[in-house]
Amino acid sequence: MYKVCSTNGCQMSDIAAGLDAAIADGVDILSISLGGRSKEYPRDPMVTAAFAATQRGILVSCSAGNDGPLESSVTNEAPWILTVGASTMDRSIRSTVRLGDGTEINGETLFQYKDFKPDQLPLVVPSSSDDPYCFGSLDATDAKGKVVLCMLGDGTNAEKGRIVKEAGGAGMILMNDEVEAYIIPDEAHVLPASHVSYADGLKIKSYIKSTSNATAAIVFKGTLIGNSNRAPTVAAFSSRGPSRQSNDILKPDIIGPGVNVLAAWPSKLDVNYTSEGPNFNIISGTSMSAPHLSGVAALLKSVHPDWSAAMIKSAILTTADPVDNQGKPIVDEKHERANLFATGAGHVNPSKAIEPGLVYDIGPENYISYLCAHNYTEEDIKVITQNTIRCADYQKNGGTDLNFPSFTGYLKTSGSFIQMYNRTVTNVGGANSIYKLEVTEPSGVSVVVEPQRLQFSRVNEKASYFVTLSIKDKTKGSYAEGELRWVSDEHVVRSPISVFMTT
Repeated sequence: MYKVCSTNGCQMSDIAAGLDAAIADGVDILSISLGGRSKEYPRDPMVTAAFAATQRGILVSCSAGNDGPLESSVTNEAPWILTVGASTMDRSIRSTVRLGDGTEINGETLFQYKDFKPDQLPLVVPSSSDDPYCFGSLDATDAKGKVVLCMLGDGTNAEKGRIVKEAGGAGMILMNDEVEAYIIPDEAHVLPASHVSYADGLKIKSYIKSTSNATAAIVFKGTLIGNSNRAPTVAAFSSRGPSRQSNDILKPDIIGPGVNVLAAWPSKLDVNYTSEGPNFNIISGTSMSAPHLSGVAALLKSVHPDWSAAMIKSAILTTADPVDNQGKPIVDEKHERANLFATGAGHVNPSKAIEPGLVYDIGPENYISYLCAHNYTEEDIKVITQNTIRCADYQKNGGTDLNFPSFTGYLKTSGSFIQMYNRTVTNVGGANSIYKLEVTEPSGVSVVVEPQRLQFSRVNEKASYFVTLSIKDKTKGSYAEGELRWVSDEHVVRSPISVFMTT
């Protein structure tokens, strides 16, 4: 562990020094829960340090950023970085709101009151002259002995609870805003509370308006795992693609647990954020999800010590799950189907990643070729690679020929336009194995693959295939998704396909 930040923030010079020290120490995996805005690669020290690590066989796992759901907000997006988005888990720390009409709405809170009686109490919203976000004061609201419904926004959630408590409130219901939707953080509120989704908050508001005697009880049910929680779901804050710097590469690469993650904390915390509690905390962010993927990468490195960083990354991506625990496509914070620029390849599945069957390897020289093809100057590439480079010495391959385990295409609807890809896979499964092609075509797009069968007689044998994308129906919209699968008796090797169609 390398300390690169202080109370004054994180300086890029300190981050670079920490990364240099880690590389010199011979680490196998670098886990970096840091990020900022998207920058051109020569002006992003994280990109330069990650390339130096990759050259030495070190896999670099980075947070994708917390600026979602804004499009193209992803950071740490260089092809040689494992860029990790955040998703929910099937665990909830449940506090149920029981309305006076019998309706039950499930919410969450980290602080579970053992002695709080689930009695029906008057339920109110802040007075029209008070802040609906319960920030500042509730001087005009008769909150004494009541449950107060507050909206997300304007100040911290803990501060809202303190204000309700100081006004004499017996409890608080905190409703999400429309952006956060169904993603609920577990927090240590200072009074009995339940944090509910935006949709459920609207139901509670409607109930309050429907009666002159609205009441509610808060019932604490502790930690529940599994039950009916749909997971994983992409977190609202998880930064989205397409990448601003490499829009022909799918970013983020993958999602992993990053919402309500319980972990050690450097200082003691209790419900009042004093120094009396345990050295643990629950927080959310892609800074939580990246370490999960770093751990999976370390597991793979221990089992396959001879694998390159790209091979480990490939194993993780091609075995990721595109569906949730209900067998349905992964959804986003609004419970709408998440696209590939939210999920990447899908949700990490460590058990499958250990034995992926086939992997896509990429060497440092391939990344240099990619940079040359994207018209970075030789001086820019020298900054990134810390080496003098002549692009004339490298085959100019763009994203279509970078041996990446996914396909991102841009097709023109005017005229005849195709996009071709060349991929090479390495057999890390059985010595004698046969893989057959399966394709789910993006709507309106033709996917032609040659050959349609890959046969291997030994471990580490390589085989190449070619993919051609073209438009077959110009009326199907501007964006579509599909996937390519190589299937054997023991393995399914998935590669997502994302296609933009422009005039």
